[in-house]
Amino acid sequence: MLANLKDHRIILASQSPRRQELLRMAEVDFEVAAIPGLEESFPDSLPAEQTAQYLARMKMEGYEEYWSQPKTLVITADTVVVLGDEVLGKPRDREDAIAMLSRLSGAVHTVFTGVAIRTAERQSSFTASTQVFFKELQERDIIDYVDRYRPFDKAGSYGVQEWIGLIGVGRIEGSFYNVMGLPVATLYEELRKF
Repeated sequence: MLANLKDHRIILASQSPRRQELLRMAEVDFEVAAIPGLEESFPDSLPAEQTAQYLARMKMEGYEEYWSQPKTLVITADTVVVLGDEVLGKPRDREDAIAMLSRLSGAVHTVFTGVAIRTAERQSSFTASTQVFFKELQERDIIDYVDRYRPFDKAGSYGVQEWIGLIGVGRIEGSFYNVMGLPVATLYEELRKF
């Protein structure tokens, strides 16, 4: 479908099964390469809405062995949940996950996904944002969700496509797929420009 990239090796630099599923659904032919342990910190002075793109671009530096090769394109992404001015990343443990979901209950938050794309000759990056309106969640539902789904690899401690999203999300404004972790429509357009 991406005729301009038919002679390129496309690499999704992510262990996220959700990102992999979404890119497959877009019929992009890609490989997965994931380097564990890449730095995921950001300066405290960085505005919350810039954090995801900053992290995606920082991750890209760890994949130079791939994007420096001819005809190879690498995609990195990072998703953060922002409540007020606070960035909620992945929870440290069970208690942190429960606390995060308790704070998101009955509130509106914004999900930002930053995406970086790079070849040896060219690079670009962008951020997509989606507002998520959570209903009031009962404490027992939060605890049950955390214990059953163990959302410790998810920003904000939840997966919108999982049970908690089905019962807890009242509405969203923006891309549903962005909340899942990859703003596919915007990414596809950016890939068409390469």
